[in-house]
Amino acid sequence: MKKIIPVEEGDYYITPQGYRCFTEQYHLKRGYCCESGCRHCPYGYDKKTNSQN
Repeated sequence: MKKIIPVEEGDYYITPQGYRCFTEQYHLKRGYCCESGCRHCPYGYDKKTNSQN
C-alpha cells in the first residue's frame, strides 16, 4: 500500500489552464517516479523514450 503524502505549500502550483502541477519538491518527498512524464520529474524520466536518464 502506498503511503499518503500530505500536500504542503510549495508542493504544487495551479497552471494557467487551472490544473494542479506538482513540483520537484513534492516528487522528491514521494520518493519514486510514477512514469507519467511529469513536468518537474527529478528522476529524469522521459515518457517519449520510456526511460530514465
